[in-house]
Amino acid sequence: MKEHLIISGSIGAVAIILVTILVLNLTGPEKHIQKPLGHFYGVSDPQFMRELGTLLGPPVLDGNSIEDLQNGDAIFPSMLAAIRGAQHTITFETYIYWSGQIGLEFREALVERATAGVKVHVLLDWVGSQKMDGNTIPILRQAGVEVELYHPLHWYSLARMNNRTHRKLLVVDGRVGFTGGVGIADQWRGNAQNPDYWRDSHYRVEGPAVAQIQAAFADNWMKTSGRVLQGDGYFPPLQPAGEQRAQMFISSPRAGGDSMQLMYLFALAAAERTIDLSAAYFVPDDFTRSAMIAAIARGVRVRIIVPGKHIDTFVVGKASRETWGELLQAGAEIHVFQPTMFHCKMLVVDDLLVSVGSTNFDNRSFRLNDEANLNIYDHAFALKMTGIFEADLKRSTEMTLAEWQDRPLRERLMEKLAGLFSSQL
Repeated sequence: MKEHLIISGSIGAVAIILVTILVLNLTGPEKHIQKPLGHFYGVSDPQFMRELGTLLGPPVLDGNSIEDLQNGDAIFPSMLAAIRGAQHTITFETYIYWSGQIGLEFREALVERATAGVKVHVLLDWVGSQKMDGNTIPILRQAGVEVELYHPLHWYSLARMNNRTHRKLLVVDGRVGFTGGVGIADQWRGNAQNPDYWRDSHYRVEGPAVAQIQAAFADNWMKTSGRVLQGDGYFPPLQPAGEQRAQMFISSPRAGGDSMQLMYLFALAAAERTIDLSAAYFVPDDFTRSAMIAAIARGVRVRIIVPGKHIDTFVVGKASRETWGELLQAGAEIHVFQPTMFHCKMLVVDDLLVSVGSTNFDNRSFRLNDEANLNIYDHAFALKMTGIFEADLKRSTEMTLAEWQDRPLRERLMEKLAGLFSSQL
């Protein structure tokens, strides 16, 4: 009897611990946004940039040169060339780093530079790097690369297991930066020519905004390693490299879980003509859907591209589809990308504001992950991105309200079930 009571008590204690860990991971102490943002100005109004650069994030900086890179055939050679040309420092943070040819190429490039005396710092998300070759981290460290894992599984970090770094950042010599949507895996190679090669984009940056990209890396590096990056190898004087205005916007649950969502809401509320959204994972909550519907009501054209049958997360795809009804009824266009997995993350507003980076249009990016987006304020760049968006439209099929309403009952039930998990998607 006594042994039975001890066993029952132990099971109860374990259950309490597990429930406590679950609650800590699924809830936060901060209040979420509760009132809609009004439309007081457009994205071209200086007040918009003032508020985005003071209320929410770092200042918007002039003098940048930003190059878009479409798909792995353009992205990886540019990143690897920058790494191989490094003279002083390399800082590299990513969510996905898996085994495969491209993972090997990055490992070899980082090892070569570290062996040559370049200071190399690599920050990998513990969850996102689970498919990495087991030899990669030891080989990197043996060559002198400093490697840290973000929130690895330890008893003292269980309350933070739901918080991942989803940022994709690479900075070379403090002068050239990269950010966007790609992970280090063979799925991102090629040119989105078939289902084996994903559709995605990344961006190469020179100019003052690179220091903000470096600061974004340094933020998580310090919190993970306890070490501060200092010196002109990391933060050199940066001269203007172009004419584009930009800011690197970051978010994390520790620094205010709603900041990235609020940035998007500011942009949606300021829109006066057009909103084009490329969304790899599109599961907007009621509040965000309302902001899009309000934009449509004041005459804004809203176009959204989402993945089709080629999606790597089945539950997200189903949860996403459940949210489309209100938007379609309000007049939004939703286009389903056909050839392969659509992993782009881009917002273009009124042919001026372009926001790109790691952030998905879902609760996980808005409230649970560490994210980083590059906001560019440039008419010519926005027009170019609109052209790329419209090229993706041509490879997509538009979903009509009638088609959405005619979904089979089985599909509706699966979507309802998936929607129960939307707060974690």
